[in-house]
This record gives sequence, C-alpha cells and structure tokens, in this order.
Amino acid sequence: MTITAEQATRFQAAFGTMADAIGRAVLGKDHVIRLTLTCLLAEGHLLLEDLPGTGKTMLARALANTVEGSHARIQFTPDLLPTDVTGVTVYDQHRGSFEFHPGPIFHDIVLADEINRASPKTQAALLEVMEEGHVTVDGITHDVPRPFMVIATQNPIEQAGTYRLPEAQLDRFLFKTSVGYPDAEATEELLLSSSVRDRAALVTPVVGRDDVARMIAMADEVYVDRSIVRYVRQLAEASRELPHVKLGLSPRGCLAFVRAAKTWAAADGRTTVVPGDITALAEPVLGHRLLLDAQAQFSGIRVADVVAGLLEQVAPPLDRTGD
Repeated sequence: MTITAEQATRFQAAFGTMADAIGRAVLGKDHVIRLTLTCLLAEGHLLLEDLPGTGKTMLARALANTVEGSHARIQFTPDLLPTDVTGVTVYDQHRGSFEFHPGPIFHDIVLADEINRASPKTQAALLEVMEEGHVTVDGITHDVPRPFMVIATQNPIEQAGTYRLPEAQLDRFLFKTSVGYPDAEATEELLLSSSVRDRAALVTPVVGRDDVARMIAMADEVYVDRSIVRYVRQLAEASRELPHVKLGLSPRGCLAFVRAAKTWAAADGRTTVVPGDITALAEPVLGHRLLLDAQAQFSGIRVADVVAGLLEQVAPPLDRTGD
C-alpha cells in the first residue's frame, strides 16, 4: 500500500514542526536538522563528527527534547565499561535470584558523546543494539524501546585521546555529517542571546512516541520505482571498483540508502522517491562507508570528492517526480 498525498502532506507538516523546534536551539543549520530528523524517522543512527564546541551535543539534546519520550546521555571515556552502557545482572540476596539492571542504552534517544574516546571493546557494546534493537546480557535478550536512535558524536581522529571506529560499527550508522561553524548571522544571534546557557532547554516536546511511530510507518509506504533501486545498486557496485577505495557500499548500506530516501521524499510532501533524493543523501550515506586506502589519504583525496565523482560516473534514471 502506497502512502497517499494527504498522508504525505501531514508527514511534511509534522516534520516541519519538529525541524522548527530544533532550530530554536541550533541556529542556521536547517540542512543538518533535516538530516537528523530523516535519520530518526528512517529508524537509523547518526554519527556527528566535528571540532569541539560546534553544537554536536546541542543538536542531539534538542532532537531528544522534541520527542515526548525518554532519552539519556552517555559520556564515553577511556575507562567506560561495556556494562556501563548495556546494564548488568546482579544477585539480589533478599530474593535469592539474579536481577537485570538496565543501562542508559534503554531509552528512545541515546546520545553517545565523544564515542571515539572509549576503548574498542566498549564501542563494540553498541553493535548488537544498533543493528537488532535489543541487548543480550548473560544469555538473556532485552528489547530496547521503539523508536530507538543512537546519536554519536566524535572528535576528529587526529585529536589526542581518540580511537578509530571499526568499519563494522561505522556501517551501522545511517548518516555521518557535521554541524560546522554557524554563519555570520547565526553567530551574531547566538552572541546576542548569550544569557541563554542551555539552548536545548528551550525545546519542548512537539510530538509523542506514537506520533513518531506513525510517521515511521508512513515513510515505509513511500513508493520506490525499480529504476531507483537499480540506481542504488549501480552506485554500490561502482563504489567497490573506484580507485583508492578499499571498501565500498555494502548491502546494509544500500538498504539504509533506500529507507532514508523514502523518508526524505515524505518530508518533502511527496509519495514517490525521485533520483534527486538519492543524490541529495549520497554524501551523508556514503561518507563514512567509503574507506580510502593509505595512498589516497596521503595524497589529500577527500571522501566528498570521491562521492561527487561517483555520482558523475553513474547516470541517474529519468526523473519520476511522483505526486
């Protein structure tokens, strides 16, 4: 069953309301906000990489505040243990039985702050829950709530005290993007309101968990023509054959690409995915999945340039604007 034009219009209106609410905390970053909301409604996870102080944590907290659900923040440090994330089973002497104490991962929106400052073992504690939506502790599986989203922030790998995320974990993030510095107008507005210490606190819930679940279901019903599917497949195959690329787009990445494009189209009030949706999302979807070899990194080749070249190499299908 395909989403109707009326449903697409309602989706667009709700999406805009959420974006406006987040925009009160994160000034002048409309595109990044749109990507973040698309990630939530496509049931994906978001990786934010940027320099300190650019608003990564503010964006994550503002998103969490727009949804009338639970959220938690985990500060990743070198001494953080996997059980500090997932929870632990302890023995209750009064009851004479073991009891599971859930960790902070059991919330709707989880902010994993500075994820690449923790050890690889602790980072790996997120792999199962990000992929399958549950955590297994001592052989017992525990489901996390739905909707569920991990927003991870990381500092550039060149900075001291950071660990590189493994490829398997990078692939579990739907998007990777950066907030960046605000433009001149946003910077001045930010400075004029310097008395506001916590801009994320200005954001209040505008949708409930049930509303988010309905929007996720509506996005799933956006029509994807076979020509669009073929385009994604061709991009994936071509990415694996590019020079200086040692790891291209995986099947998991292709599925994420299509899910994200459906949500992106619904946010635009459309019932059909068009080629422009794929090209618009190419960099945040591919940016962390295309891994360059050492020669490319030494030569100063950027992933963004590789993605741009890939889009030029693979011709999109004829535009199907839909409804």
